[in-house]
Amino acid sequence: MKPILLQGHERSITQIKYNREGDLLFTVAKDPIVNVWYSVNGERLGTYMGHTGAVWCVDADWDTKHVLTGSADNSCRLWDCETGKQLALLKTNSAVRTCGFDFGGNIIMFSTDKQMGYQCFVSFFDLRDPSQIDNNEPYMKIPCNDSKITSAVWGPLGECIIAGHESGELNQYSAKSGEVLVNVKEHSRQINDIQLSRDMTMFVTASKDNTAKLFDSTTLEHQKTFRTERPVNSAALSPNYDHVVLGGGQEAMDVTTTSTRIGKFEARFFHLAFEEEFGRVKGHFGPINSVAFHPDGKSGGEDGYVRIHYFDPQYFEFEFEA
Repeated sequence: MKPILLQGHERSITQIKYNREGDLLFTVAKDPIVNVWYSVNGERLGTYMGHTGAVWCVDADWDTKHVLTGSADNSCRLWDCETGKQLALLKTNSAVRTCGFDFGGNIIMFSTDKQMGYQCFVSFFDLRDPSQIDNNEPYMKIPCNDSKITSAVWGPLGECIIAGHESGELNQYSAKSGEVLVNVKEHSRQINDIQLSRDMTMFVTASKDNTAKLFDSTTLEHQKTFRTERPVNSAALSPNYDHVVLGGGQEAMDVTTTSTRIGKFEARFFHLAFEEEFGRVKGHFGPINSVAFHPDGKSGGEDGYVRIHYFDPQYFEFEFEA
């Protein structure tokens, strides 16, 4: 598999995100730059300039009109995807860790960190109401007293959000009332990443406890567990096969103390039903922070430098022998 290397960041990547069609790839890193690339050849299409701190999260809406970014500069920003113009600036008291558009692209949510005496909040804004944006007044703000949110996504039909916490807990918050609908704790350590399946019926979590787990997105019922011997930073579900890809490695500060061979910086492929590992993609000299499948399932992106891997024909012909 020959990867395409995208070199557009000076610091380590924090998140990569395909748009729905998969022709564009958005990347953010621990630098203030937000990049957008053509996924087919790795050509950089443009940048969204304005942040002054590390950018933790990025999302694009259903028809790729708008882009949402959250940053450590205590702001969440809305951009016009095509022109790169900043449409809205929402100031917060602490760093914005996760952000996302709902299914219709009308409502955005983002969560802020618990730091500098401020607690962790999830804020909801309706983009159809300009006064909410102008006055920086969300229509709903949910406080999270116990443990800060480290990853969050919209649930099916935009009725709730699914949030993973530092403690390893998973919560489902109602987007209408803000109450906790379901609470489960299957992970023993921090949840680093949550990604939904294409049809939104399931999602996969990646955790510091060396596992990734599959859950039902309505009931939060735990279905499968994929075990490794290193913290898992990110996990993604294939849109057209029963495959899940895991990316991880140890913390960046521990990297220099071990040889790269032991570092375990491969992207690892597991079978969704059998929980068995069937393949690895090598090539990284640092931990993988974010993995994503192209919406047609033909390629996957990963991290450090962003690498887009177009899968060989044998990947598609591979059959699991039960």
